[in-house]
Amino acid sequence: MVGPGPIRRAHRPGRVGRRYDTALTEKLEGLVAVVTGASAGIGRAIALELSRSGARVVLTARSPARLDAAVAEMPGPAFAVPADITRDDAASSVVEAGIQRFGVVDVVIANAGIYIANEVWANDPAKIERLIATNVTGVMRTVHAALTHMLPRHSGDIVVMSSVSGYQSIHWEPVYSASKHALRAFVDGLRRQLKGTGVRLGSIAPGVVHTELWSAVEGANPERLTGATDGIRPEDVAEAVTFMLTRPRHVTVRDLVILPSDQDI
Repeated sequence: MVGPGPIRRAHRPGRVGRRYDTALTEKLEGLVAVVTGASAGIGRAIALELSRSGARVVLTARSPARLDAAVAEMPGPAFAVPADITRDDAASSVVEAGIQRFGVVDVVIANAGIYIANEVWANDPAKIERLIATNVTGVMRTVHAALTHMLPRHSGDIVVMSSVSGYQSIHWEPVYSASKHALRAFVDGLRRQLKGTGVRLGSIAPGVVHTELWSAVEGANPERLTGATDGIRPEDVAEAVTFMLTRPRHVTVRDLVILPSDQDI
């Protein structure tokens, strides 16, 4: 997702009913989904949406306490696996935990990511390295772990959380943009390698999303962003992921860009 910008928090009507035909979400009934970065924000919303649709969910992130709180919100079977996906064997351990508990992993949502903004020379090189380790290498490790299990079964779905910043370099967040450009190249190339395997791979690229991330962003400078936006909710992104997962098996949503209607980008 792109940086926060000067955000207008307009009144939002309550959620009335479900947006999807029940027959579509029933396609997720009983599936096992792993969601990284699931303790808050978009990841937590995706895990909740999948659980509401009947999936069994494995939630992973670095904070055990926040993961436990997220698991408590799930209406269906779910459990937490605290892990840091930048560690060598973390992603494979999470997938293995899902297999041990539920027997299979059908869906992996590679959502974990961090953010830095500001001029590159103002960024701490150690934080740049941490961002690449999380947003790029960590995602690649997660996808690799998923494929190790899915390819022998000739079945599975992987969704990578990208950003509109992966489609154009955003000048107030060049390091973050670079990480999302890398993911776009990775997904495009790997998707073609997966042709005929039965495993689908796609990415979703949000614009401004209202999450608690922005309260902790170091170096963000809203005055440099172009215009104000209402932003979208994590739940909007989660429902878009559900749309991707519920397409017929002969259909792959390669890239899905989802923006606020008033975002000027």
